[in-house]
Amino acid sequence: MTKRSIYVAYTGGTIGMQKTANGFAPAAGFLTQCVQSMPEFYHEEMPDFVIHEYQPLIDSSNMAPTDWQMIADDIQANYQKYDGFVILHGTDTMAYTASALSFMLQGLSKPVIVTGSQIPLAQLRSDGQTNLLNSLYIAANYPVAEVCLFFNNKLFRGNRSTKAHADGFDAFASPNFPLLLEAGIKINLHAGKIATASDRPLQVASISPQPVGVVTLYPGISTDIFKNILQQPVRALILLTFGVGNAPQDPALLATLREADERGIVLVNLTQCFQGKVNMGGYATGNALAKAGVISGADMTIEAALAKLHYLLSKNLQPDEIKQAMLQNLVGELTPD
Repeated sequence: MTKRSIYVAYTGGTIGMQKTANGFAPAAGFLTQCVQSMPEFYHEEMPDFVIHEYQPLIDSSNMAPTDWQMIADDIQANYQKYDGFVILHGTDTMAYTASALSFMLQGLSKPVIVTGSQIPLAQLRSDGQTNLLNSLYIAANYPVAEVCLFFNNKLFRGNRSTKAHADGFDAFASPNFPLLLEAGIKINLHAGKIATASDRPLQVASISPQPVGVVTLYPGISTDIFKNILQQPVRALILLTFGVGNAPQDPALLATLREADERGIVLVNLTQCFQGKVNMGGYATGNALAKAGVISGADMTIEAALAKLHYLLSKNLQPDEIKQAMLQNLVGELTPD
């Protein structure tokens, strides 16, 4: 039986960093050398794989929509040659990239697994070995046909994942959607569905950088903050509100939001809470936002909402069309009512 073949794109991040006098830093070729020195990656049960290191390597804090596009185009260019894809990425913005790729890679029938590590692969006690080893094995043997994020023995839906721990191995969570798969003593599928073979061509949507604002509400927040953020060229604003989507019933704030909505700025309501969904009809304070033109982001993560806005704004749709699409479950990013 022919071994499956996996394409590994090393974009940057902690997993491939080398120790230097000034701390850990990315070094060209170092990750590939590390993997080649570890026999477990060449065990007979492992798939074949190739590693493509990006030049230059990108620190995930520097990731931008142009880099999402580069990764998506790279997958498309290699799509027919490989059975699955593993994207090695820094943890800080990994959930943003996974979310963006879920909207960009349309008609996906092969697994795309984004992973990385909290400790470099070359260091003692690195989590990178387990994360990369499992990602390769799962991509070959449990090909879930969507963009996923693998970390600490858990496979998450990419656009449902969020970074939940700054420096722990259990760095990611999926607060509003079950795990796709868990790699314990046995590998157990939960919400993940194995890919069925398809000859459909992969379509890659283009995403360009978009001016999107994000405001976290707090008690006593000034309306002037909203007025300043809602200046041109902002095209959308995510409001991180209290509880199920509540905000102060301040007439000046509501008037500012209403005016922004009338100017075609898309206003999206997400909860500050780690888990749960927005229900703007539950309280008068939430209902007042709805009357001002703010739409519900349901139970999307901030990463998914931001990526979705970038995707929709890049399509040059009318504001009402963007609002309608934001309310719809396009690629599993929100739980419909």
